[in-house]
Amino acid sequence: MEQEKNILIARRVPPSDQWCLVDDEKQIVYKSLTETLEAYYQKTQTKCEFRLAPLKGELYMITTENIESPPPKRFNIYGDL
Repeated sequence: MEQEKNILIARRVPPSDQWCLVDDEKQIVYKSLTETLEAYYQKTQTKCEFRLAPLKGELYMITTENIESPPPKRFNIYGDL
């Protein structure tokens, strides 16, 4: 089973459509969402999907990971054991 994870990569810097990567030591402010996405790609070289939470002013990278589902429960009353 796959589980989706959202990893915060940028926050909006008011006013307007300006963004800053969360793990950028220099705290560079990019003038558009497109510039922010390009800066993130140049920094990580990771091809991935993104999710924008406009009301929160946050940009996320979407990743998936495989999770093992637990084995089905077995019950003695049905003769499983």
